[in-house]
Amino acid sequence: MLVPKKVKFRKWQTGRENQGKIGNETRGTRVSFGAFGLKAIMAGRLRSIEIEAARKTIAHSLGKTGKLWTRIFPDRPYTQKPAEVKMGKGKGDPQGYEAVIRPGRVLFEVDGIPEAEAREALRKGGTKVRVHTKIVSREIV
Repeated sequence: MLVPKKVKFRKWQTGRENQGKIGNETRGTRVSFGAFGLKAIMAGRLRSIEIEAARKTIAHSLGKTGKLWTRIFPDRPYTQKPAEVKMGKGKGDPQGYEAVIRPGRVLFEVDGIPEAEAREALRKGGTKVRVHTKIVSREIV
């Protein structure tokens, strides 16, 4: 799983959950490395285990000839309190890391395989993440 080597703060503040007011992504919106990419079309947070599950699924579909790039990294810690604990008594312990996703962000890119196989691999990987995605291709300028 992906985790940062070092963090400045163990626990972050929760942040806003109002997804309707989150704007579109401004960075990482184009396919830069590969020929096809998996782009998020809604906002959300992806945990490192979801990113790893999608990466494994795509890599398995690519075989040995394809190349895969992961364009996101989970750097935000999330916490959780144990089950059946009363309210109060402070914040829960860190459970793992997650990446904040805004609409338009390219999550994964692939190259080195035919278009039909690339689209199928990205479709399978898109089912492993909790945000809605679409498959995009590189823009020829």
